[in-house]
Amino acid sequence: MGSQGVQTLTPEEMERYDRQIRIFGVEGQLRLKRAKVLIVGIGGLGSPAAIYLAAAGVGEIILVDPERVELSNLNRQILHWTRDVGRLKVESAAEKLRELNPNVRLRIIAERADEELLDKLVPEVDIVIDGLDDWNSRLQLNKVCVKHGKPLIHAAIHGMYGQLLVVVPGKTPCLNCIIIREPPETRPFPVLGVTPGILSMLQVTETLKLLTGYGKPSLGKLIIYDGYTLKLEEIPVSRNPHCPTCSIIRQGGQHSEYAVKSQQF
Repeated sequence: MGSQGVQTLTPEEMERYDRQIRIFGVEGQLRLKRAKVLIVGIGGLGSPAAIYLAAAGVGEIILVDPERVELSNLNRQILHWTRDVGRLKVESAAEKLRELNPNVRLRIIAERADEELLDKLVPEVDIVIDGLDDWNSRLQLNKVCVKHGKPLIHAAIHGMYGQLLVVVPGKTPCLNCIIIREPPETRPFPVLGVTPGILSMLQVTETLKLLTGYGKPSLGKLIIYDGYTLKLEEIPVSRNPHCPTCSIIRQGGQHSEYAVKSQQF
């Protein structure tokens, strides 16, 4: 797409995005059109995130996931259908997203998001969405985003519970500030299908706010979702002066009292 193409909205785009243009205006929509978002993991969190980012008109979405669709994915990974079992997740996802919004540019990478790959991709984008399901990979993604100064929208889920953290390097705690030690992994872990959907919608909401400049981002707090009692809780968090990931760019503060409690997810 040429430079002129991202400076204006076509008549089709004006109609397609009419309802949200009424919220943040044409300039906000143009910011989305110029934006690049990286989604790491196209599963329970990444699938709905990709759908709503494409529907909103984010200009370029990069999808990274090395896995293939399994039958047990289908209660929550809504971009993948029964016919897609055995197919690469990035290919399955891209097919539906192109049908939903052909204006959006898609890049698909069927590789594990190791540090080398992330070091190439993260500097290219405006925001990164954490769609991962293990703590080692999440903390590695956090490290690379902090290194390159890119916002990370983290979420994690378990059963009917979830958490959300918006990381803006240099301004907010990073994930390593509140997850001091890598928690033990449980495989397979239970998931009610709607739980990652709800957390993913919160991730997209924060992404769109940061990209358009509309609204007040959820900074300096961990959002806890309890689907069992249907409750949302805000836990104030601040930066850990001894954080091995972000202390080099920190300006002061204490680590969160939630550092131990949050490791249940």
